[in-house]
Amino acid sequence: MMGELRTISLADWRGRYAQLRESGLDEPGYGGPLERHFDGGYRRLARLRFDPSPAALRLWNLVLTEEDRLHQARRDGRIIVGCMKDLGTIAVLAWSLPRVVAFYPDGCWWTPCIMEGFTPLLKIADSLGVGESFCPVRAMLGAFLSGSEFPEPDLLVCGVGATCDDFSAIAQRLEATGRRIVWWEVPHRRRPEAHEASVLLPGGYVASCRSVEFVRGELERVWAALCEAAGGLPLDAGGVAAGIRRANALRRRLRQLRETVFLSPRPLMPSLEMLLAEMLAIHYCSDWDEAMRVLGDLCDEVTRRRSQGLALPAAEAVRLFWVNPPADLRVMNLVEECGGRVCGTDYMFTHALDEIPEDLPPLEALARMVLADPMTGASADRAGRICAEAERWGCEAVIVCRVPGASHCATEGIVIADAVRDRLGLPVAEIDVPPVADPIEPALRTRIGAVIEAARGRRK
Repeated sequence: MMGELRTISLADWRGRYAQLRESGLDEPGYGGPLERHFDGGYRRLARLRFDPSPAALRLWNLVLTEEDRLHQARRDGRIIVGCMKDLGTIAVLAWSLPRVVAFYPDGCWWTPCIMEGFTPLLKIADSLGVGESFCPVRAMLGAFLSGSEFPEPDLLVCGVGATCDDFSAIAQRLEATGRRIVWWEVPHRRRPEAHEASVLLPGGYVASCRSVEFVRGELERVWAALCEAAGGLPLDAGGVAAGIRRANALRRRLRQLRETVFLSPRPLMPSLEMLLAEMLAIHYCSDWDEAMRVLGDLCDEVTRRRSQGLALPAAEAVRLFWVNPPADLRVMNLVEECGGRVCGTDYMFTHALDEIPEDLPPLEALARMVLADPMTGASADRAGRICAEAERWGCEAVIVCRVPGASHCATEGIVIADAVRDRLGLPVAEIDVPPVADPIEPALRTRIGAVIEAARGRRK
């Protein structure tokens, strides 16, 4: 494997796993061959190509065994909190409490992809009046009613307001099935008026102090509900501060990984594994300790590859900034097959990558993170951060991936594309990706290939 690395198929992983075992592979308790997940129903794995490293194997096994960890938490008598929609803030608050496990049922939006449609989740959503006009996160409804994806949470918390309208409607439909939800308001992040005091948020946005104070009050209500669900625990600000420090430790490790990979002149880790790695920041895949170890292994792997001159075979690949996660994971492979590499991202939760201020009262710090969510403000604000990040990472083109049915994707792509062209002069493509993109793969190749060729043309 000197000089050049190759991604491998699921079938290839059988021999690769045997080779690693013979060489003394050190595996965690959730480890094992990758193909077992295909046997468990994750059929899309057969269409993906994977990084061949032990670090990547551990990452995939961590992500694909989260359901097992949640069921084990239930058997252990731990409190399970289902956080919904805020993607990264309420989970920090919940994980600050002892014997509490927080996760995002939102993650079910990838189930139609990973199971290639061989799941009843969407049919259940259809039966509740939540059909194909909604974002694929509607699979969450089916997951709750079938009980097939995760144990029933002891507490559900959902942010509403300046969030995805589709998700709000789906969560309300979920509440109508008899589940109690603690709702909290996420206000629109508006530009402060001239007479208002304002603060600079992580990530570079600005919010009024009044907005921060309002969100802090909402978080106090959520915190009280979490403490009550955890057995009537006292409202311990010190525990929240410790939870913030743990979150920041993971975010710093993820930042190290992203900077090593994105700034490297040669590709050190495939875009697919990097996407999964970023997802760990949202709620640690239900295990902070293991998420830290997995990110540490990935950092060690890319550092080793860089020092030994190893890289994936795409030295001339076009550096792409990718906006929004694709509904079909296969598209991340497709980008590289077309001659691109992802070197910058906005997967709709950049606020979960930014460090949380540790020099503020904990709830005020978390309130600022809520307002730093790129989805809570104007599309023009989000476009501004995308432009700044694309320039920072040296990206040569931008791809905006629209989520089918998602209300926020109707016009924001146009705003982002116009901003990128006006400010950076880079080629931009907007693409629509369904949960299983095989029928339109030729069209996707054409669209992605066109923006890559346009970027190559600018090199001359």
